[in-house]
Amino acid sequence: MARVKRGVAQRARHKKIIKLAKGYRHTRKNVFRHAKQAVVKAKSNAYIGRKLKKRNFRSLWIVQINAACKQNSISYSKLIKYLSQSKADVNRKELAQMAKNEPEKFSKIAKEVK
Repeated sequence: MARVKRGVAQRARHKKIIKLAKGYRHTRKNVFRHAKQAVVKAKSNAYIGRKLKKRNFRSLWIVQINAACKQNSISYSKLIKYLSQSKADVNRKELAQMAKNEPEKFSKIAKEVK
């Protein structure tokens, strides 16, 4: 049976990880073992970051809507409650953009909801 030499496959696998670790500092960019650990950690953090991003934006929208609600003398919770009862298909992102860019439109919605 012929001897299997894995140099080419191993080199390709290592190059792939080293390429992903480009821009890292010290040995994390060019030592395979350190680079692999750094890439695994970075991918894990990126996954977590994508989830946190959604959470952060939702809380930002809520803050913006709440500020606009206070200007129109209605609480945020009541606005959301009445919007859901009226089956209005306006999400928080749209409401926040409306409160920021078109305050007269938002105040109209707030008055309708009252």
